[in-house]
Amino acid sequence: MSRRASVSDCLRDWEDLQDAFQRVQETHRLYKQKLEELTKLQDGISNSITRQKKQVKELSLALKKCKTCLADQEEKKEAIQELEGMIKERQNVFFEMEAYLPKKNGLYLSLVLGNVNVTLLSKQAKFAYKDEYEKFKLYLTIILLIISFTCRFLLNSRVTDAVFNFLLVWYYCTLTIRESILINNGSKIKGWWVFHHYVSTFLSGVMLTWPDGLMYQKFRNQFLTFSMYQSFVQFLQYYYQSGCLYRLRALGERHTMDLTVEGFQSWMWRGLTFLLPFLFFGQFWQLYNAVTLFQLARHPECKEWQVLMCGLPFFILFTGNFFTTLRVVHQKFQDKAKAK
Repeated sequence: MSRRASVSDCLRDWEDLQDAFQRVQETHRLYKQKLEELTKLQDGISNSITRQKKQVKELSLALKKCKTCLADQEEKKEAIQELEGMIKERQNVFFEMEAYLPKKNGLYLSLVLGNVNVTLLSKQAKFAYKDEYEKFKLYLTIILLIISFTCRFLLNSRVTDAVFNFLLVWYYCTLTIRESILINNGSKIKGWWVFHHYVSTFLSGVMLTWPDGLMYQKFRNQFLTFSMYQSFVQFLQYYYQSGCLYRLRALGERHTMDLTVEGFQSWMWRGLTFLLPFLFFGQFWQLYNAVTLFQLARHPECKEWQVLMCGLPFFILFTGNFFTTLRVVHQKFQDKAKAK
């Protein structure tokens, strides 16, 4: 009897499982239906935004032509300026809307990931990815600081140097991929602060292939000391900039997807500007590295192509960082002067 009872219990359990499975199937069918509806909605909104952007662009060009023809009519000029302000606001709205729609990957992401949709559809997912990116930068900065210190003062080996340079290559490659994904999801990091990570990746890759020898040993300690200083400054930047961004987001003055960057931004004037001396010192150190490498390239015993190929990226990094920082500072002083 007990055996029959257990079999009947199993049959009842199986019937319950069947009912639950049918409910899951129905929910899954509804889920697929909603996904198809979502895809259609996304395509419709994307097409509408594209048409609207084209019309707004045409209107903006027409307004510019009108502005040149109405040199003496102040009232109409004011109306045009008001329209231009509304167009700018509309473009910002388009940017916010597009942050939640699938986008075609740029050339770099297409080469690395293929045609994979990297758009995150919820605010929570976007912010979680951005927060994880910031933590990744912080942890790797600390690790790079420790390893560069170890290579500089404790271990004088080309093998450990190669491990350090390989970590730099992987770090900067990963940053470029993550930043491209963040840009697809509404982060406004652009211009030099993106490009200089590509330059840093190239520089680290060349350093990795530089064979041990007289030229390498002449530059080794200078490079490792610079790497320690750079990691220290990046550590300072992270804590200072993250604090600034937190306050500005709370006040509604910064976008939730804005990032800390390896440079000076206009919003960092909210508070102390103590980072500027550290940044300028590091930038001129990059110039010093470039000059040192150019001098080594002229050394009679220099045969490695890596010497010149490291000097050029250091010079590019100095030029881009220095003049971008100067432009931000100049722009901020101009804004302050206009406000007065």
